[in-house]
Amino acid sequence: MLALWSTTAPDAGAAATLDAGDLLRQLVYLPQASVLVAETLRAMAGLAVLALRPSVHAGGYVGSVDLLVVDPRHDQEQVTGALVEELLRSARNKGCTVVEAALRSAGLALPVWERFGFAEAGPRIECLIRAERVPARRG
Repeated sequence: MLALWSTTAPDAGAAATLDAGDLLRQLVYLPQASVLVAETLRAMAGLAVLALRPSVHAGGYVGSVDLLVVDPRHDQEQVTGALVEELLRSARNKGCTVVEAALRSAGLALPVWERFGFAEAGPRIECLIRAERVPARRG
């Protein structure tokens, strides 16, 4: 898992104080972060990190997709779909009203995100979370 994250995570530069393994261990224990792992036949297929922050403007918490990576040896669309659906479910359960992702850092084209309810919102994309809305899986 750490190898996949380390090879795909953006370079944090000289300001980074934690390596990928230390950062992942720290995130696992934070209540304001969700670390999701997709596996197939006991092999890791993908990894996603959702960070939470309170927002008066949003009327609750905002979830930010900080990381979404899929091992190239696995079905990209299927693993991405499973991870995004679980990110949205987790965000809804934690009281998020919005989930956002930076298009450049997320690594997915806008049409892929749009299938899950995301839309452009300035320099980022976002998905409004409603208790009654369950994302429809397509494909």
